[in-house]
This record gives sequence, C-alpha cells and structure tokens, in this order.
Amino acid sequence: MDLLKQINDPAALRSLSRAELKTLADQLRTYLLESVSKTGGHLSSNLGTVELTIALHYVFNTPEDRIVWDVGHQTYPHKILTGRRDRMPTLRQQHGLSGFPRRDESAYDTFGTAHSSTSISAALGMALAARTKKEDRHSVAVIGDGAMTAGMVFEALNNTGIYDDIKMLVVLNDNDMSISPPVGALNRYLARLMSGKFYAAAKNMGKSVLPPSMFEIAKRFEEHAKGMLVPATLFEEFGLNYIGPIDGHDLDSLIPTLQNLKNLDGPQFLHVVTKKGQGYKMAEADPVLYHGPGKFNPTEGIKPAAASKMTYTQVFGDWLSDMAAVDEKLIGITPAMREGSGMVKFEQKYPERYYDVGIAEQHAVTFAAGLACEGLKPVVAIYSTFLQRGYDQLIHDVALQNLDVTFALDRAGLVGADGATHAGNYDLAFLRCIPNMVVMAASDENECRQMLTTAYRYTGPAAVRYPRGAGAGVAVAPELTDIPLGKGEIRRKGKQVALLAFGTMVAPALQAGETLNATVANMRFIKPLDAALVAELAASHDLLVTIEEGCVMGGVQAQRWLKRSLQPELLPLLQLGLPDQFIDHGDAQQLLAQCGLDGEGIAASVTQRLGKTEPRLVVNNS
Repeated sequence: MDLLKQINDPAALRSLSRAELKTLADQLRTYLLESVSKTGGHLSSNLGTVELTIALHYVFNTPEDRIVWDVGHQTYPHKILTGRRDRMPTLRQQHGLSGFPRRDESAYDTFGTAHSSTSISAALGMALAARTKKEDRHSVAVIGDGAMTAGMVFEALNNTGIYDDIKMLVVLNDNDMSISPPVGALNRYLARLMSGKFYAAAKNMGKSVLPPSMFEIAKRFEEHAKGMLVPATLFEEFGLNYIGPIDGHDLDSLIPTLQNLKNLDGPQFLHVVTKKGQGYKMAEADPVLYHGPGKFNPTEGIKPAAASKMTYTQVFGDWLSDMAAVDEKLIGITPAMREGSGMVKFEQKYPERYYDVGIAEQHAVTFAAGLACEGLKPVVAIYSTFLQRGYDQLIHDVALQNLDVTFALDRAGLVGADGATHAGNYDLAFLRCIPNMVVMAASDENECRQMLTTAYRYTGPAAVRYPRGAGAGVAVAPELTDIPLGKGEIRRKGKQVALLAFGTMVAPALQAGETLNATVANMRFIKPLDAALVAELAASHDLLVTIEEGCVMGGVQAQRWLKRSLQPELLPLLQLGLPDQFIDHGDAQQLLAQCGLDGEGIAASVTQRLGKTEPRLVVNNS
C-alpha cells in the first residue's frame, strides 16, 4: 500500500507514471475490499470503478473541473483518492463518511447524489455556469447503465445536445448491458482515433471540400460505418459525439481517450464497459449479493445468515405471492428494486404478471394507473424515498382519477447507514393531504400483512408503509385477512395520558406507557383517522400525545381533522416526531433515541410536558 498512502489528493496522482497508475489501481482495489469488509457498504459497484476514477482524476484538473457521480454508490475510490482514505473506517457511521457524495464533505464532491439519474442535468448546469462566468473548466457526468433508464436522463440529453460551445463529457459506466465488450488493439485504436483531433477535423473538412451531394453521401456512409461498430446513433441524434465502447479497466485505453475528448468542444459521450466486482472473484460471480454487504471476511466471502426474525420486506414478498395465487388480476411493479423490495419469489412464480420498469418511478406510477383503468389490480413496490419522484403522477394520474392502485412503501422512516437521501421521513406528510388516499402504518409483521390485504381490497389508491429490516418477531398468520377501514385499537389502558402511536412507534409507546401508566393506542390509519377513538380518548384523558416516525412539519399531528376530533374543545396536545431537519447517517435506533422517539425519550417528553403550565390548545371544530 506504499503508493496509495502517498496519494492524498489528485495532484499527487497526476505525477505518477502510467506503470505506477496500474500499481495504484491494484492497491486501491485491495484497500477498498479490506475497508468495506470491515464497515459494510457498497462493494461491487466500487470495485468496478477503480480504473475509471483514477483516469478521470488523472486527466481532469479536479476539483476545478467538476465530476458529478450519478447515484454515488460508486464513489468510494473517489473518496479515497481525494483525501479521505484515513476516514474510510468511519464509512456510513454517525459523524463519519457518507456512503454518497456530499458537498459539505469535500470540495471534490461537486454535487450531492444518491438518487439516480441526476448527473447529466447537474453537470449541464455547471457547464453552462462556466460559460456564463467565462471560466475555462470542464464538467463530467458519470452515469451507470441502470440510471440511463430514467426519463430525467433523456430530458437532460435533449437539453445538452443543443449547446455546441460547452466543455462537457458524459461517461456511461456500462457494467450490465448486453453490449459486446471491447477486445484487442483494434477497438482501442478506433476509440482513440474517433476521439482525436484528426477524426474531428476530418469530419469538419468534408463540409468545405465536398460538394453538397457528395458530402451528404459521405456523411451517411460515415454514420452507417460507425453504427456498425458502436451503438452511437441514439446519443449522436441527441447532439453528443459518441465514442466507445472501450474497456473501463484498461488505463492505456481510458487515459488517452479522455485526454483527446478533453480537447474537443461541445458535448461528448464516452461509453466505457466495466465489470461489477472487478478483481474480487466472489463479487464478480454474484455482484448482487456483494452490492451492499454488511461486514464480512473477504477471504471466506459472505456466509449465509443464520435464521433470524422475518424482515418487513419478506412479509411483503410472501404476501404478494399469496395474494397473486388467489387473484389473477394482481400485477406486481417495481422501479428497478426487485431484490430490495422482496419480489424475487413473485417474479419466479408469476413472470407474466411481474414488471420491472427500470429506474423510472414516474413511469411506474402512471403505468400502474393505466393497468388499473383496464380493471387489473396493480401493486407498486417502492421505497418511500423513491415515491417522492413520482409524486405528481400519484396525485394527477392515480388519486385524481381514484384508481385502484396499491402502494407498498418499504424503508419508511429512518434507514440508518444510507442517511438522509434514503430516509422515508416524508410520506406521511405528502400522502395524507391527497384526496381519495388511504394511508396505513404497520406496527408489526402480522399487521403489515393484514394492512397490505386491506389496501389491496380497498377500491381506490391506498398505501402501506413499513420500515427497513426486521420487526419484533411477531408470528405472521398465513390467512389473507384485512382490518376494519379507519379503525385503530387500544393496546394498553392507563390514566391521564393517551399515547396515539402510528406504525413503528407503537413498540416504544408501549414501553413509555408502562413508565407513565398511560393509555396506548395503535392508530393504524393515518388516513382516514379513527376520529371516534380520538374523541373517546380525549374525553377520558388530560393529555393526548401523537407519536410518529415521520417529519413533524405536516405530519399526523398537524392535521386539522385530528384537532377537530378532540373533545372537549380545550385539550392539551403533545406532538412527537422527527425534527424539521435532515437526519444524517448512523445507527437507526440511536438516531431515533436522539430524536426522543424511543421509550425513554417519549416518557421524558411527556413528563416534561406534564410539569409545565402552558395554554391549552384551542380546537376549532368549525
């Protein structure tokens, strides 16, 4: 690791010889594997970008030249080479390195990313800003083939191609598409030739020396010949000069090609082919397994986990297959999260009713709406944080038409190591305000199954939110039973204080209830709220406390229809939830405790409130 230890910024990298760069790549890959195996994190994608990262920082004058990494789970080599090598043991831990690029973490992280398909738009903004400010710098967007499925990418390409005076490069890091990989010296030569000044000058020369008819024939021949070698047509029609595909692990190909592209004006498009898990045989063989592993022994590889509690994702996956068995109208939809959403078994059993639409959340929602129009029963399995991307479609295409679409919202609430970009803190607030929506939050595994059944059988749009990971270990009944619409339940009877808990907050509320001798209600429905239960509790208690693992601003406690349900008209109301700030990465349970949403914190907040003399809440029942 001697060479790697000398690289504390890209300037040191640029002083190395080509042979030393190859040694550096080997050491960087070894360090990356050793580091991630101790902390957990994204592995396969990062092993695949080692040479590409080195080449980009070697050729471009970063951070003056801007590199925008799409999604961002491919940036560990970038972090290591930009002065953060010694902080890698803190990766994805509280107060440690983020697993994604962050502008406040390093000047080399030019744009914060974690949701996909944003890089080209951001890089175009930076390129046009440089033109406006008359600054001589480049903008580079590095985007994966999976992220290319999003509509936002094509919106950005459509906009990019009209500017022929910007210094911008799009690098397609292709690690999964079934495009023939580059082989041999001929491919390297063609890539270098087509990216060189001679090739660019030759194309321009034809305009001046050939008569119009002959030039048109020559131009068509060139495009045809080039199209036989590379899949260039699509990107060149957008106005970008396409080069590739080239081997993304061959520095002798990457570096001269990037150097040539750097000297060309206008938007350029470089297609590189890489391999997920490159250099680590176990990850190469199963890149999905090694995509985001926990801690493991790199010599032995990831071992099968011992039997443990069922995760909520598994509960959903089992329910989806079971419901499909009794209703042939069920259609399962995922925006590129088959494994993450627990749909592998469903795809295997019902391939004709399974649709992975790619990283295209907006399309997923409206696609489901189209299916519902024809009498089918679509179930959209989507992370809470990704549903944000399909919000207009949820309102306009589903709810406004009152279509029968079920949304299974995984990763609701805090998600721990992935941090603020992936936290599902806002779904309660942005769903409850939509007419026609039914919104539920599961307090345990069995209730999650029941709520999914309830949502599916409800004629109209309905969402069930559930957290990442395992529940309390509650046994899941095999029956497909539902629960009464809009009805909560009393889980503990007490005095003076009533805790109105939603979803994951039921368990800590019960702990606090024991300390306080408080009544605890599992509200189950965010919308429609059980107004009768709220009125009953208001009439028999001195303080109502709403508790949710969601943002305080606009959350359950902010609902005017909650306040309108309170009886008598004057009643104290304590509102507990996630604070009005983005919550960083760290252990999820520790973060909840810091937000006062564990049993001890809830009890402390209630005790403090009871010790205060504050004006009682005036409820407007009009």
